Amino acid sequence: MNAFLIGGVILVAILVIWLAFETLQGRQKSGAIASQMTELRRDLQTIATSQAQSTGQLETIAKSVAQRLDSVAPALQDAVKNSAQITGQMTSDAQNKMADELKNTRDQISQMQLLLGEVQQAGKQMSQTAQTLEGILGGAKSRGSLGEVTLERLLEDSLPSAQYAMQYRFSSGEAADAVIKLRDNKLMAIDSKFPLDAYRRISTEGDEARRAFVTAVKGHADAITKKYIVPDEGTLDVALMFVPSESVYYELLMTQDGKGQSLDAYCRDKQVIAVSPNTLYAHLHVIALGLRGMQMEENTKQLVESLLGMEKQLEKFADKFGTLGTHLRNAQQSYSDSDKLFEKAQSTLKNMLGAGAGEALPEPSAAALALPPEASAKTSA
Repeated sequence: MNAFLIGGVILVAILVIWLAFETLQGRQKSGAIASQMTELRRDLQTIATSQAQSTGQLETIAKSVAQRLDSVAPALQDAVKNSAQITGQMTSDAQNKMADELKNTRDQISQMQLLLGEVQQAGKQMSQTAQTLEGILGGAKSRGSLGEVTLERLLEDSLPSAQYAMQYRFSSGEAADAVIKLRDNKLMAIDSKFPLDAYRRISTEGDEARRAFVTAVKGHADAITKKYIVPDEGTLDVALMFVPSESVYYELLMTQDGKGQSLDAYCRDKQVIAVSPNTLYAHLHVIALGLRGMQMEENTKQLVESLLGMEKQLEKFADKFGTLGTHLRNAQQSYSDSDKLFEKAQSTLKNMLGAGAGEALPEPSAAALALPPEASAKTSA
């Protein structure tokens, strides 16, 4: 409303200034000016009337707006209050959730730190173990000892102690790492050497190292054939070359010499069978089954011999028992005859006592007291 009043005043001032300017320009136009002033008054009156109407309308609108604001304000206040409560609750829930998430995150970080510590510790232990293993495998003698220990563990787990021997020495002075004792005093020699140095160089030196590996394996096979296959001392015509590393054993199977022959085939031509821990365990399992079968056969043989001896004893017992039966039958017959004679003598005695009652009995003659001939013969018998 005030804006409309100010606008009207400004408009009137502009018109007055304009009229004064026109008056100064020429008074000759006074009649026209008077006419214009009259029209200006009418316009000002019209403006004032319009302004009054506008003022009334603005007051009505203001009252309506105020009424609406009064009716809407409580609802707005409630909505704002509810929004504040909801916002506060959501903020509280969000804070609680964030606190829980932060706690879980801290716990997970703590666990990860513990796991990282364990991993680092395990890494250190693995590094130490690797260094220890490197030291063990550093020399050929140490590698031989490792192979012998592994071989002894496999034999111990698979066979009875009486069926194998470690460091078996032949008459030539050569000692096999182990021998398996088979039937009829037969022996199967096992050697545990393996060319680890040559195998290691394959990955770095390529074909040259592979050729050195081939040469080393062939040398081991030739030495085993020469030293440990001795039929005159009870060995079989075959021996085992124990390779205590599966990777080296696999390389041995896959590698060929310059003539295109595999190392495994070369070893077999030399009557040497290359075995790894896994394949040796399978071989020992088969050997153990065979030894158990031979033991069962031996036990069966002893059982048959025992049964045959028992049969002979039973035959002797049957003869003795038959003789005893004959004697028992003879004794029974003698007893029966004696019983009859006793009854006869008793009856005769009763008759004699009854017939001579009150009279003196005659002296019995020798003939009356004599036994019948058949009874006398049986008694003497």
